Amino acid sequence: MDIKGLDYNTQRERLVVSEYGREIQKMVEVAVGLPTKEERMRCAQTIIRQMENKNPQIRDSRDYEQTLWDHLYLMSHKQLDIDWPFDVSNAERMLAKPAPMVHPTKDDEANLRHYGRLIGELFEQLKTMPEGAERDELVRMTANQMKRDLMTWSYGSVDDEKVADDLARFTDGKIQLDLNTFRFGSVQSLYANDSKRGKRKK
Repeated sequence: MDIKGLDYNTQRERLVVSEYGREIQKMVEVAVGLPTKEERMRCAQTIIRQMENKNPQIRDSRDYEQTLWDHLYLMSHKQLDIDWPFDVSNAERMLAKPAPMVHPTKDDEANLRHYGRLIGELFEQLKTMPEGAERDELVRMTANQMKRDLMTWSYGSVDDEKVADDLARFTDGKIQLDLNTFRFGSVQSLYANDSKRGKRKK
């Protein structure tokens, strides 16, 4: 909606350093347009004092004066022609955005987040282990931990077939649980334990 006579912030030029407000920005624009370097310098010093008053917590920084002059340089769009008392050549790094963070897990590990990294490592180990008692014991431990993890995420209810399917899928079919003969250990839901601890605290 455009109403004549009303001036909205959304219709104005975006502030370079917003914490000083639009009035300080206007003062900077005036300073840029002054005819002599001496006048521009006097105006810049006045603006710096106003910036410091506007944002007093900046004094907590050891190099706050450098920061103020850097901000002034940026707010002037690098157009303020004065003898800068500080080196402002690196001021633009303040506006640089940080590089995107790399997700700590690979894309193919996204489905493992409810099992955790340790179980993922066990899957990799099971893929290469030869058949025998040692692998059978690791399969038993892994399957039981998977069931505990699933119970934690599903509020105490889990299908044994889900564990068997996941174990086969994440080991590339190397491990196939026979649910007719395989027996899970006694698994107690972590949610039940948390509930009991909560009751004791009361």
